[in-house]
Parts: sequence; C-alpha cells; structure tokens
Amino acid sequence: QVQLVESGGGLVQAGGSLRLSCAASGSFFSSNVMGWYRQAPGKQRELVARITSAYSKYYADAVKGRFTISRDNAKNMVYLQMNSLKPEDTAVYYCNADRVGMTAWGKGTLVTVSS
Repeated sequence: QVQLVESGGGLVQAGGSLRLSCAASGSFFSSNVMGWYRQAPGKQRELVARITSAYSKYYADAVKGRFTISRDNAKNMVYLQMNSLKPEDTAVYYCNADRVGMTAWGKGTLVTVSS
C-alpha cells in the first residue's frame, strides 16, 4: 500500500514560483510512474506532468517550458517545480503513483496564483 503526502502549495503572485513535494511511503517506489495532476474549481482533474521509472517525462501543453517534474528514488520523493505561474494554474494539485495493479493518490495541496 502506497501513501502519498503533498506539500508546498500556497498563495503566489503571477510570475512567481513554487515547488511542490510528494513524499511516498511503501515499497517499490522506484517502480512507480509518478505524476502530478490538478483540479481547478468546476473542472475535471487533469494530468500536469508524469515521470516514469526510467525518468522519461511528460508534460501537458499548458505547462511545458514552465514546470519541471523530478524524482529522488533514494528519498521516495517526487517534485514539481513551477515557474512563471499564471492565474489559470490555480488548482488543487495531487500526487499520483501508478504501477501494474496499484494506483494511489494523495489528498492534494492548494496552489493559488493571484493576478
């Protein structure tokens, strides 16, 4: 059983930066595909970025060039560096762990970007 705890959210002005962290417990962290999703008010949850066990990365078009996902398998951590934030990035950000036979979600951390 994997448990995920996000941190690092908060209020930031447009153009600013935040770094989200996700701490994972449980075994076989390095085998997981780790992802960050977000859900804005009144909208569906969407994939923001994902990193595989082989460190292959995917970014949604809306965040390409501004966000960077990374992982530290020794610490069971995954990060999302968010730069040049925009008001439309305002959402609850969720950490996700995925591998064959298992999917886990954190409870989310709120990011609010003011204009």
